[in-house]
Amino acid sequence: MYQTLYEILSDPSFKEGIAWRRQRFHNNEVIVREGDDGATLFYVEEGSLRVTGHIDLDQNRRVQPGFCDLHTGDIFGEICLHENHRRTATVTAISDGCVLEVNGHKLNAYFEAHPMQGYRFYRQLFAILIGRMKSANHRIENLLAWGLKAHGIEQHLL
Repeated sequence: MYQTLYEILSDPSFKEGIAWRRQRFHNNEVIVREGDDGATLFYVEEGSLRVTGHIDLDQNRRVQPGFCDLHTGDIFGEICLHENHRRTATVTAISDGCVLEVNGHKLNAYFEAHPMQGYRFYRQLFAILIGRMKSANHRIENLLAWGLKAHGIEQHLL
């Protein structure tokens, strides 16, 4: 993804400050907050970030599970690539670093004019998303197994 994205960002027709911007961050700084509207994709140029959600257990208790950590070379915010969407998780810095924030509308317009770059970008994005889906499936299976064991149900399934 790195090479493809940098080719796009270095194209004179995809101007920094209009189509994308570099944003420095510091440890514990929130980059995006779950529920906020967004229309940008982020690329982690340097540093580490943590992706978290929140679950309301009841009126007085809330859990904030960590989904994953992101590091140099990772992307996030792709759900907002084609249209404005509410952010589905909070992303918080766990080190100092820098992200590249890319305007989704501008990127899609660029792909209309440069379909080969769009093809390469989306091919790499699909590979990333498939990896995330496999990881999520594995976590769900482990969580289900843990729940069955915790409630003694797995013995009845054998």
